[in-house]
Amino acid sequence: MSSLSLAARDSATMLRRNLLHARRYPSLTLNLLLTPVMLLLLFVYIFGDTMSAGIGGGADRSAYIAYVVPGILLMTIGSTVIGAAVSVATDMSEGIIARFRTMAIHRGSVLIGHVVGSVLQSVASVVLVGAVAVAIGFRSTDATALEWLAAIGLLALFALALTWIAVGMGMASPNAEAASNSAMPLILLPLISSAFTPIDAMPGWFQPIAQYQPFTPAIETLRGLLLGTEIGYNGWLAVAWSVGLAALGYRWSTSKFNDDPK
Repeated sequence: MSSLSLAARDSATMLRRNLLHARRYPSLTLNLLLTPVMLLLLFVYIFGDTMSAGIGGGADRSAYIAYVVPGILLMTIGSTVIGAAVSVATDMSEGIIARFRTMAIHRGSVLIGHVVGSVLQSVASVVLVGAVAVAIGFRSTDATALEWLAAIGLLALFALALTWIAVGMGMASPNAEAASNSAMPLILLPLISSAFTPIDAMPGWFQPIAQYQPFTPAIETLRGLLLGTEIGYNGWLAVAWSVGLAALGYRWSTSKFNDDPK
């Protein structure tokens, strides 16, 4: 077999291993998925009328559903990839990564299995949260097939980027609890973005922080694709953040994986 074929075979084996773990222990994925669903229901049904009035749309809960759903979908990705950090840290602390290093398998397949498995779980989680959003009244307005394809591509690219960062966090953490704690910014960052309220409504000193962090450009781009709002330079920023974070996470993860065990 060629080197590429061996890499593909070993990566598929590692992917199957991680998906089996996710199926046998679904509580972690369900707990992480519960956060964005609860926030969606909370902000729509408890704060929806007030938040809609506060951003100039009148007391219209349906308008706020349309506003908040793109941010919730990206928060779902940030929440789901924490499972990758926990899974990698568990493998590291239990010695399985060290065992894999000694086996005649493609070295990159171990990380690829974690990354691809996490991206697939993120996509599935986005679909489930999106179904809840549709059930409570979210509707995309006049999005073309090309815009839907672009939206799906953005979500997948963002999931890939955050997964590589989460894998790096898992590799650098001494145990699963530490990995879960270190990955918490992936849930907290959307709370200080444009997910729930426009940047203009925030204090002036805080607006640059919210504007130029990774989630805000991605949220505004997804909002523009699904709802027809202005995207501007946010599309390029979202792609740049995603590619940059993916490259950083890949470099960090592979560097930690290739370190000699101490």
